[in-house]
Amino acid sequence: MYFPLSHLEDFASRLFESIHFSKEDAKLSAKLLTRADLRGIDSHGIARLRGYYNLFKAGRLNPEPKFSWSSRFPTLFTLDADRSIGFIAANEAMKKCIAAAETTGVGMVAVTNSNHFGIAGQYALMATEKNMIGMAFTNASPLVAPTHSKDKMLGTNPIAIAVPALTNKPFVLDMATTTAANGKLEILQRKNGLAPEGWIQKEDGSLSLNPNELKSGGALRPLGSFPNLGSHKGYGLGAAVDILSGVLSGANFGPWVPPFVSFLPLAENLVGEGIGHFFIAFRVDGFLEEHVFLKRMDVWMDAFRNAESIDSEPILVPGDPEWKLEEERTLKGIPLFPSVVKDLNALAKEIGLEAFSSGL
Repeated sequence: MYFPLSHLEDFASRLFESIHFSKEDAKLSAKLLTRADLRGIDSHGIARLRGYYNLFKAGRLNPEPKFSWSSRFPTLFTLDADRSIGFIAANEAMKKCIAAAETTGVGMVAVTNSNHFGIAGQYALMATEKNMIGMAFTNASPLVAPTHSKDKMLGTNPIAIAVPALTNKPFVLDMATTTAANGKLEILQRKNGLAPEGWIQKEDGSLSLNPNELKSGGALRPLGSFPNLGSHKGYGLGAAVDILSGVLSGANFGPWVPPFVSFLPLAENLVGEGIGHFFIAFRVDGFLEEHVFLKRMDVWMDAFRNAESIDSEPILVPGDPEWKLEEERTLKGIPLFPSVVKDLNALAKEIGLEAFSSGL
């Protein structure tokens, strides 16, 4: 089933307004939520709308936050997001980074007391609109066992880096530090499929192909999956994101990060406030003339795409699949699983909104 992007945005915006978001915040949250659907990251798009609604009902999401900023240096800031939805907090944080970078060359913001912010790449991309390099990180609820462990200690903790170019679309690395993000398991659950070997482990640490394994006490594995394939590197990357996003900001970190699903209890003896994020924006002309750098990025990207393939698959630059899907879905619409449409219709009925699928 395909739906125009505007339909998804309108429905999400109306839902956010129904739970007391301002019109402006509702519209921006809806846009940032559905950007995931547009770019083909279906695990983080409108299918998660019920999750945000449930966080509001549980009192963990504040629809009318009052942001509090603090700073000890001209380029470094901390934002207390007052339990805001992550979209609004992250958007404001990256705007602050960009504003600081425009005058000082670099801006960094650590965010505490926030919630899930969707896909990290969209915030890193904000910097490329000013021909800056942007980075975005966030910690997440503990679903990942460190290498050689059974205990869930880290989230999927994504890393996003976006770099502008002259004629090419920006380079966009947007990746979980696990072999697969939890949302990929949710998609497999809707398809009744099996997970590839190495994505998940059982409660005792042995391998599992069951995409529902996390519900039985299992864990995701770090990027690399196995020690001999470098899972310690994925573990290290996830740990670094947790330190920048959680330890540095004053948010919760490690096993104390609040779960996205509202029905799970918060950890005991929390070590901070909410979820944490970390953002960076910096000017390329602090190193090279802007035009020179952008032209060199074009040369870099074209060279990698022209590398010789060992099979029939093209050589891609990070971000290429998402840019292609964004173009296709802008024209053809957003594909949604029937189960997602059914849930959205049920959510609309529960809240008293017009049905999601009506009028199409």
